[in-house]
Amino acid sequence: MKSSYEIAQAQFDKAAQKLHIPDWIRDSIREPERNLSVDFPVRMDNGEVKLFKGYRVQHNNTRGPYKGGIRFSPKVGLDEVRALASWMTWKTAVVDIPFGGAKGGVICDPSKLSKTELERLTRRFTYELSSIIGPDMDIPAPDVNTNAQVMAWMVDTYSMGNHKVDFAVVTGKPLFLGGSQGREEATGRGVTIVTMEALKELKLEPKKMSAVVQGYGNVGSFASKTLAEEGVKVVGISDATAAIYDAKGLDLNDIDKYLKKNKVLFGYSKAQTIEPKEKLLEQPCDILVPAAIENQITKENAPNIKAKLIVEGANGPTTPEADEILNQKGVLIIPDILANAGGVTVSYYEWVQNLQREQWEYDCIIAKLKKKLVKAYGEVSQMSRVEKVDMRTAAYMIAIRRVADATEARGIFP
Repeated sequence: MKSSYEIAQAQFDKAAQKLHIPDWIRDSIREPERNLSVDFPVRMDNGEVKLFKGYRVQHNNTRGPYKGGIRFSPKVGLDEVRALASWMTWKTAVVDIPFGGAKGGVICDPSKLSKTELERLTRRFTYELSSIIGPDMDIPAPDVNTNAQVMAWMVDTYSMGNHKVDFAVVTGKPLFLGGSQGREEATGRGVTIVTMEALKELKLEPKKMSAVVQGYGNVGSFASKTLAEEGVKVVGISDATAAIYDAKGLDLNDIDKYLKKNKVLFGYSKAQTIEPKEKLLEQPCDILVPAAIENQITKENAPNIKAKLIVEGANGPTTPEADEILNQKGVLIIPDILANAGGVTVSYYEWVQNLQREQWEYDCIIAKLKKKLVKAYGEVSQMSRVEKVDMRTAAYMIAIRRVADATEARGIFP
């Protein structure tokens, strides 16, 4: 199977060749501008010192400061981070917010670290990045296994080093430290906003639709709940431990109570357990939301997928080979760089609030989010029809054109 970075490059190449942009521009925006790898020591609670490896890839900043999350995971690798950084560039461009793309991560298992060890690791990693991040340079955010608390530690470490408080250095912070209303739910709610636009275009009634959501973390849980608010029947969900399905519809409130007590979905008995859990993707439904990790829909399982509409809550969940199979089947795929752009959109609003020393109301932020995503969906859909290409290629064409135009206008230094 191709790596995430190879997939990201293939998606770029497919769209770029349709745009006929100058070779020097195409080549310069295709590759990351900076790949930083750092090895740093952290003292454990028992006094032992361990060495950790971290990355920050800055893909492109032609249209604005680099922007992208920080993840803590044993599976973090440079290729993965490079792919995620490039997807961020296209994501910010397709929804037309003035950011570029970046991503970062540390190879570690946070579940095996105490809170104090996690804090020391975060602070030391922030110090290692301190010369290349900043409100006008590169703005990190939460990602896999990081959260508002991790962002608070990053803010404090950066601020101490610069001898002034600067909340705008990261987004996804606690509300009382310059965070934004609506940020936690933004990615999942964004998935629902574009889903509703797609159903409207397909002339399908939400209340007659069923959905399967793979992944019940931040994105999947909020996508499930907001889809249910729109009348969609959620029939299947999964987490890292189990997948469950009920054609009559799942009781999400009951599932949330179970998760609050048990932490994981494994053992939930009020719905059918799907084994292996990856088979959840193949269960009967109208809407499929892969909201877990990369490379979940492949040429092996794509022929068995029954959904009419796939909305990519995760980054890179569908391989190029699966794309071809699903497009031939007439499945409409809303690509990740559009479908899950709600998070970075509200991150942009958080950054703006920090710079202006303001805090906007929840309803204002959600209205702005909806307006931004509805407009972006309309532009991608129109491009798809005019150019007779799938939605992913259309989204890339819009994003690449915006970055290419900015690159050409800025020219070459010196």
